[in-house]
Formats: sequence, C-alpha cells, structure tokens
Amino acid sequence: MFFSGDPSTRKRVDLGGRSTKERDARKLLEQTRMERNRRLLQKQQNAAALKIQKFFRGRRSVAIERSKVRRDFCETYGDICQNVDRHCFEPGSSFLRQLLFFFKAQNSGDFEILVETCRLLKSFAHTNGEILSLFSGLDYSAEHNLVDFRVKKLAFTCIEAIHQNRDRLRDQLLVTTEEASTSTAILMEAMSLVLDPKLPWVCKTVSYLQKRNIFKLVREIVITAKESPRGQTRIGSILSLERVLILVVPHVGRDTCCCPVVDPRWSFSSMILTIPLIWQLFPNLKVVFANPNLSQHYIHQMAFCIQKDTHVLPIDTSTEFPGYACLLGNTLETANVVLSQPDCSLDMAVDIASVATFLLERLPPVKSSEKESRQSSSEADDMLIDDIPELVLNKTLEQQITTNAIDSRFLLQLTNVLFHQVSLGTQPYDEDKEAQAIGTASSFLYAAFNTLPLERIMTVLAYRTELVVVLWNYMKRCHENQKWSSMPNLLAYLPGDAPGWLLPLVVFCPVYKHMLMIVDNEEFYEREKPLSLQDIRLLIIILKQALWQLLWVNPLTLPSTGKSVSNNLSKKNPVGLIQNRVGVVVAELLSQLQDWNNRQQFTSASDFQADTVNEYFISQAIAEGTRANYILMHAPFLIPFTSRVKIFTTQLATARESHDHGSQAIFARNRFRIRRDHILEDAYNQMSALSEDDLRGSIRVTFVNELGVEEAGIDGGGIFKDFMEKITRAAFDVQYGLFKETVDHMLYPNPGSGMVHDQHLQFFHFLGTLLAKAMFEGILVDIPFATFFLSKLKHKYNYLNDLPSLDPELYKHLIFLKRYKGNISELELYFVILNNEYGERTEEELLPGGKDMRVTNENVITFIHLVSNHRLNFQIRQQSSHFLRGFQQLIPKECIDMFNEHELQVLISGSADSLDIDDLRQNTNYTGGYNAGHYVIDMFWEVLKSFSTENQKKFLKFVTGCSRGPLLGFKYLEPAFCIQRAAGSASNEAVDRLPTSATCMNLLKLPPYQSKEQLETKLMYAISAEAGFDLS
Repeated sequence: MFFSGDPSTRKRVDLGGRSTKERDARKLLEQTRMERNRRLLQKQQNAAALKIQKFFRGRRSVAIERSKVRRDFCETYGDICQNVDRHCFEPGSSFLRQLLFFFKAQNSGDFEILVETCRLLKSFAHTNGEILSLFSGLDYSAEHNLVDFRVKKLAFTCIEAIHQNRDRLRDQLLVTTEEASTSTAILMEAMSLVLDPKLPWVCKTVSYLQKRNIFKLVREIVITAKESPRGQTRIGSILSLERVLILVVPHVGRDTCCCPVVDPRWSFSSMILTIPLIWQLFPNLKVVFANPNLSQHYIHQMAFCIQKDTHVLPIDTSTEFPGYACLLGNTLETANVVLSQPDCSLDMAVDIASVATFLLERLPPVKSSEKESRQSSSEADDMLIDDIPELVLNKTLEQQITTNAIDSRFLLQLTNVLFHQVSLGTQPYDEDKEAQAIGTASSFLYAAFNTLPLERIMTVLAYRTELVVVLWNYMKRCHENQKWSSMPNLLAYLPGDAPGWLLPLVVFCPVYKHMLMIVDNEEFYEREKPLSLQDIRLLIIILKQALWQLLWVNPLTLPSTGKSVSNNLSKKNPVGLIQNRVGVVVAELLSQLQDWNNRQQFTSASDFQADTVNEYFISQAIAEGTRANYILMHAPFLIPFTSRVKIFTTQLATARESHDHGSQAIFARNRFRIRRDHILEDAYNQMSALSEDDLRGSIRVTFVNELGVEEAGIDGGGIFKDFMEKITRAAFDVQYGLFKETVDHMLYPNPGSGMVHDQHLQFFHFLGTLLAKAMFEGILVDIPFATFFLSKLKHKYNYLNDLPSLDPELYKHLIFLKRYKGNISELELYFVILNNEYGERTEEELLPGGKDMRVTNENVITFIHLVSNHRLNFQIRQQSSHFLRGFQQLIPKECIDMFNEHELQVLISGSADSLDIDDLRQNTNYTGGYNAGHYVIDMFWEVLKSFSTENQKKFLKFVTGCSRGPLLGFKYLEPAFCIQRAAGSASNEAVDRLPTSATCMNLLKLPPYQSKEQLETKLMYAISAEAGFDLS
C-alpha cells in the first residue's frame, strides 16, 4: 500500500466477528493434531517394518534349517529313501520327524521322497500284516502322543501334496486302487492305511484333517480332476480318493467317535455335496452316505443352517452348475434310500423336505414338455413370477434334480413318512406334529409346483399317495375346531399372522383338481371317492370362505390395471405370490366342482355364491380395475347368475350404444337381401364381407320369397330376429355337415368337416360370428351345444368326465382299463388311436413312437388322458379355433369367462323350461281400448296358457321374432310386450280378421273376438301359418 503519513501500525479487524487470539488457537490445535497423527503413522510404519524384518528373518532361518535337515536326511536315509527300513517309522527314529519338518509340496524332490516313503509304508504294512507296531514300536501307550502327532501330520501331508500339485497331476487324481504305481494312488493308499477305523489314533487323525479343511482340499482336487478327459468317465473299480472319503465321512461325533463337530462352511455337505453329479464319480460313497445315522447328521446340519439363515455354500464352479442346485440334486438322489429305511423318523423326513424346499425355491423353473405346459393349471396361470433371472442349468444336472424330485418312489416315501402318524392314527393325536408334517409336505410341494414339471408330480400325488385324504382330514378338523395351526416357521417369509390354511390349500387344490380330471362319474357320485359328497359340500364352504377372504375382505392389492394381481408380483413379494397362488387354485377347484354339480346336482347352486354380494358390489363389478371386477373375472361363481347376466347385457348395450353414437348416421345400416330358399348361402356371402366394425352396427333384412318377390314389411328389428333364428337353425343343421350330434342330441364340430366342405374352416369362422351377433343383439337361439364344445369358447381343455356325452362306448372301455386288476400289457394295446370318418379309417399316434409303445399298468392313466384329449380336444381343434376367432370379433373372452359352460348355454338359448305366461302377463301393456280386466284379454290369457310349450314358443316368435323369452324374464323385454285392439268395433268383418303383429315393437294386434274358441282358432292359425311377413 502507499504510505499514508501515519507511522503507527493499524490494528487488523476480522469482519467475521472472531478475535485474532481465537483464530490463532484454532490453528495451533490443528497443527498439533496433524503432528500427533504424523508421529503415530511413523510409529506404525516402524512397527510394521520390524514385523516384516522379523518374519523374513524367521522364514529365512526356517528355510536354512530345512535345507540343513534335508541334507542330513539325504545323507542318512538316501536321496530316495534307499536306506529306510521298517524301524525308521518307530518313535525312536528321526526319519518321520525330519521328513515332516522339511517337506515342501512344491519341491519335486520332496514330493518324490514322500511318495517313496508312502510306498515303503505300504510295503512294510503288507509284510508285517499290521500297521500299529510299525509306528509305535512295542508299546503304543508309552509313546501315543508322539505317534498320534506323526500319523496325523503324515496323513495331512499326503493330501496337501496332492492338492498343491493337482494341476500337474490332473490326469492322475482319479486313479483306482489297482493303479498302485501311480504317485497319487500311493499317497492316498497310505492315507487309507493310517485311517483304518480299527487304529487307536483314527479319531484324532480325522479331527486334525477336518480342522485343516480336508473336504475343501478334496473338493478342489475333484473339480480339477473333472476338467481332465479322464475325469469325464467313471472307472469301474473304487477310486483311491473315494476310499479316503469313505474312511473320513463317518466321523461325525456319534457312538464311539469322539471327533468334534465341523464348521458347516467346511463340512462334507458344503464342500463335497455341492460338487456337480458327485455320485456318478463316487457311487460307493453314496452307499455310505445313505446310512441313516450318517445322512441324518449331515442333512440335519444343512437344515439347521437353513433355519439360521447361514450361508455356507462355496463359490459356484460355473454358472450352469450353481452350488445350491448341485446340493439339491445330490441330496435328492440319496433321499430315496434314506426314506425307504424302516426306522426313518419324522424328524429325518422333515429335514429332507426342509432342505429340498429351501434349495428348490432358489432354482429357476424347469420347463416342462409342450403337453405338460399345455395342461398345467389355468392351464399355465400367473403363479410364476415375472422377473426371474435368466439362469440355465446344465441339462444333466437339471435331469438329476427333476428325475429324483418327481420320482414316484421318493414322493410316495416322503409323504408316507410325514403322514404315517397322521393317516394311520396308531399313536395318540399330536396337534403340533400333525401341523409340522402337513406344513413341511405342503412347503416342499409348493416349491416343487413352482419349479418342476407339474404333470408328472400331480399324477404321482393324486394316484399313488394319500395326500388328498390326509390334507382334507386335517383341513376338516381345523375348520370344525375353528383353529388353524400357524406355520410361519416352515416358510420363513410367511408372517406370523398368515392364515393357517394357506399352505394346505396351495397344495390340496391343484392335486385334487388333477385327480378330478380322471375320476369317473361312478366314482364321484356313487362310490364317493376320494371324498364323500357330504365332505365335498363342506369343502365348497371352506374354499368359498377362503377365496372371499383373499379377494374381498383382506385383498392382496387393489388391481388398478385390470390385470391379474400376480402380474405385479415377484420374489421380492413372496407373501403376495403364495396368497395370489392360493386364490388362483381355489378358484379353479371351485369352478371344477361347480361343473360336477352341473352334471348331477349334489348341492345347491347358491352354495358356490358369496353371501355378501349386494348392489354396491354389482355396481363396482362393472367398473374395470376394481376388486369386484377382478372377482367377476377370476371367480365369477361367487356372484349370482342373474347379477352376471345383468352385467353382461349392460356391457353389450353399452357397446351397441357407443357404436351407434359413433356412426352418427341412421342410414348407414347394413342391408341384407336374403332369399328364403338360399338363406345360408346369402347370409354367408353378405356377412363375410362386413368388417368387424360393421358387424357391431345394425343389420336390416329384406326377405325374398320363392317367387323372387320381396316380402312386405319394414325391418324395425323384428325381421332381423326372424332371420337370425332361421339362419342359425339352417347353419347348425347336422345335415349340412359342419356339426354332428352326440347321443344326447347336442351339437359339436364335425371332425371330418374338411371331407364335406373345402372351405369348412371359413364356414366355422362365419358360424362363430353368427352366434356372437345373436348374443350381441340379445337374440336367443335354440341351438343345444355340447358342453365340451362350449368349453372351447372359454379356452378350456376337456377331460375324461366329459367323454360320456361324446362317445359313451369309448368311455366304458377306458373305465374298464382304469379299473383292470390284471396285467394290462397282455391286452396288446399301444399308444395309437383309430379314426373313422365317413368310412375312411386312419391310425394316429398319441405320442411320438406310440405305435411301438405298449400300454402298461404304470402308464395306463397317461393313455386314458391322451385318448380323452384326442377325442375331446385334438380332433376338433381347428374347427373350434376358427369358430372362436369369429365369435370373439363381437364377444370378447372377458365377457364369456363370467359364465361356466352350462350358464353359457342358457345365455345362448335361454332356459329350457316352459315359458312363464304369468310373468309375461304381469309385464304386458295394453292400448286401443284394451285393459288388464277386459273380457277379450282374459280369454286371450286363458287360451295362451292352454297352449302346449311348442305353440307358446310359436306365439312368442310371432309377436317378438324370437321363440325364446328374455334371460331375466319379460320385465327385461324391450320394448315391453303390448296388446292393441285391432278394430274399433266387434263387427263380423272385424272379428273375421286374423291377429297380426309388429315384431319390431313386440306388438300383438288382437281383434275383439266374441268367444274363446274363435280366439283360439284364429290365433293358432296365425302363429302356425309361417307365411313370412306377407301375412300382415
């Protein structure tokens, strides 16, 4: 700065408000802290340097000492042990002490010395006949501490030497006991000698080996060996390494063994059982491991780790061989033997199931065959999660898991052991044990359903085990006692307040549903197997309450998207996954039981309906994205049929109105000119030319009579109704060849329709559109469809119990096979079926290679399934598919899914009962001088009531254009039925006239007849004339 003339020093002022002293104090403290840290760092560096120097000097000293001892050893005993005799192994000799001190596995010379030492040991032991005196001399007890130390060090040195040189010796690691000249065989045979169970030091030696992680070393040796060409094939004789493991594995601290428990991270289970396909390599070890006491220890150890959520598995050998999958495959392969033991305990079965459940839940889903996936629940519902990581297992490993997990013997033995006390009742009832057995089995099977091919599991569980009966008895007891045991400890992610029926239902429902697919009518209704009809009625109540609880009272989520709730679930929400799964399988089983009830009623239809469905619920069900709408889509039987019909008709009315408002043009209607003697041809040509949007619009029809003259009458809707009734009657006539009749005169697609019409598939598309148009316009048509064909409109498959309506003779033969007690293979049946259409016989295989596959007692159920599927599904698949495409042009699947097949028939044709004339009378209007009390009106209703059902239908067709009344009664007829006086006076000229009608307005023009007889005669003539629309 420039000199201002003032010699004094100006005091510096801190604008921050702090004094200089305070700032200097802070600076001083910071400097002091940094200095202290610097001195501490320096001190640590010095200490570290001292440690490094000390370690280096120690290692150098040891190396120098080892070199010195190695030289002394070679001078005394020779470079390759030329001067060694049997006394060199005794306590007084320095041979083993020096060898074990200087030995380094990486040193090739030391390795050769060790191999020669083991060779000599084997030779001396063979010559002497025993090995104890070889190490201990005359008195083992006097020198046992030294002898034990040397033996355990020698044993570990042998396995460590192989481990350290495994890359160099990879082709010699899996050698047999016969290959005595191989270095690795010599080392492992020496280990086998000192690990003889009869020797006094064996437990101490094994304990030492386990503390030094012998199983980890063996694991790395085996993995290296499997990478070599020799490791890919199994040699016939026992492997030297396998013999060592057989001697080590049984030491689990039981009986006379005093070995301590090994850390699970380094145990046999974690290190060896996670090696891919280990039993292919060590089949003799598999036999040893299957010993009940031994396997129980290791499996219980795994189960304990699972309960404590301890992660003990090693790093995976590769992405296609994850450790948990290898452990699962190897465990399941031995579980069969373990469970087959007579003394296998409930605890053992629980441990096996718990371990398998834990590992299955981490397994990616195993894809089933096309047939199995096609017939899976719903048929493949949303039970599986969306964001499963893409993980592909090795095919051999996948086959090992799948084959053993769904093996009939394994599933049968597991359920037998778990349910032994529960099903037999030989011991006093124990509620806790029963809940444990039920919960364990349900947990395992639920995990298996989510992962493994369903079809084979279901078949075994349904027909080879007592699972359905046991689970039902348990659920029945819980329901009657109003107490469900909680099972959150069986699935860790289940909260403590989770309903006790979740796990039993998630297994019971799909298995019982699968069983019902092959149960015949006699078994279900008469023999009442597997459950009595009384039990089924109670089951329906339990299922209905559980489903209502899940979907309405305490729902999982509010489905705002209108999609299935399960679409939003993943493994991040396993509680939601299992709850949603229960909702799906319960709804499916209830739907199937409703089908059985429709075939032959054993309970009231109202038993399937929820008790609390009200007008609010119905109003909510119409709105997409609501809980009520979700229930309507996935469990419609909970809602009364009449309520669903109202919703259905409302949806169609809304669709018609939206189209009419969108078109904006009353003259834009499609007009058909139909010749009565060519009605089918004209309707097909003109309707096929319409777009989907045009089909939704109004269609007006003009009929042309046999003379080519257009009939009188303006189509205000009535003529179109008449047209729809006539065209459907003609199109679905069996004489036309597109449809056939069952023995009950129900219609289904003709499997040989292609032999009758070249364009038969286009005709089926047209017929689907035609039926949909009738339903879309609210027109009932008298077409009785077979139930198994109506199921195709719902994308459902048919099963054995649907076969009697199609082919009762074939059904009887299949039931005969099902109940045949002898040897079915003697009947010379094969997996083929004969088709006979119009005299042309063809043979078709039910499975690839079926003509060479004989039907046996083991596969007869599969054969019955396939035959039923061929006749009920496969033969009409093309016709049904095209019919469905045409149908869905106007009626979406979501609308049809609200109804079962029997309800769908009512929706198409109305009730088969006679017309309710009283209902029609209560909903009739009068005009032109008539009223409800007029004498002509009283005569009219008396006459109409006296008509036969057929004549009543003719009358209804005469006045409305349709022979069927509205689904919900004449209250819903639009416009309402009206009777108009046809003449002003009762003159002779007036009463000679016939009654006429205006079908577009549902109007009857009735002259004032003088007598009941005259009225009956005139009315009968009018409704029977069938003179088209010229009559009016």
